[in-house]
Amino acid sequence: MRRSSRLVACSLIAGLQLALPAAALAQNADQMTAEQITEAFKKQKTRGLVIVPSPQQQQPAATSETTSVAAAPATPTAYSAVAREDQVNVQIAFDFDSAALREDQKPKLITLCQVMKAIDVAVFQIIGHTDSAGTAAYNERLSLLRAEEVKRHLVSDCGIAETKLEAIGMGETAPFNSADPRADVNRRVEFQALG
Repeated sequence: MRRSSRLVACSLIAGLQLALPAAALAQNADQMTAEQITEAFKKQKTRGLVIVPSPQQQQPAATSETTSVAAAPATPTAYSAVAREDQVNVQIAFDFDSAALREDQKPKLITLCQVMKAIDVAVFQIIGHTDSAGTAAYNERLSLLRAEEVKRHLVSDCGIAETKLEAIGMGETAPFNSADPRADVNRRVEFQALG
């Protein structure tokens, strides 16, 4: 019995190791050096992105389940996907149904903050993403609130001018791992350098 338990455990571990490469592809800013973040932002900046109004955004109706999420106004900013290798993502853990930035997650933003202050970029987009758990409208609002919370932190604790930051929420519409829409790697905050 013990041997078969070990074989099952080894099989599970091997399966997990095969599933990890997709998550490992993410450019996590909390694992990237300042030079790598700077280089990614420079590549993004050369794409010639501009901030444009999005097609009429609909405000999701508040329900008893989404009351805490429905308070933020919609943002008029559009998202333009960046190649995976040029993405700068931060895997920030939020409590369930919460947009409050936890104290234990703030250190993940330190290097990113230093780079954002040093590089010559007109505007940074802060893009909140979720996995596919929950309704699309709910996820869009939650991702926006989380992006706005990261923006608030960068303004108040890091000293970046509010005018240099745009927060948008993409919900579940742009998964990093499209093969597994509920994967942890899809719950992220992405940063893009615009102009």
